[in-house]
Amino acid sequence: MTSNDTPRDPHDHVGMWVTADGRIRQELLPNGRYDEARGDRRSAYTGRYTVTGSHLDYIDDTGFTATGDIRDGILFHEHLVLYREGDPRARQGASP
Repeated sequence: MTSNDTPRDPHDHVGMWVTADGRIRQELLPNGRYDEARGDRRSAYTGRYTVTGSHLDYIDDTGFTATGDIRDGILFHEHLVLYREGDPRARQGASP
């Protein structure tokens, strides 16, 4: 049985990731889903992701695919560079 709400084994990458300017916010949920906001547009992109070590594979709800890698605590997601929320390199208090 599979469900979008089925909890999976936790990994270190769950949580909110943001660009340095705070404009793009990507939340990796523990159930293998992600929700990405861009500027004022909440849930601009949603879908599933899988983790293999420090590599992430994404599949958007529309079928679009993307990849990401975490190196030295930074998420490199295609052309984006995202930091964990609260990281000093990410703008504090940025609105989605």
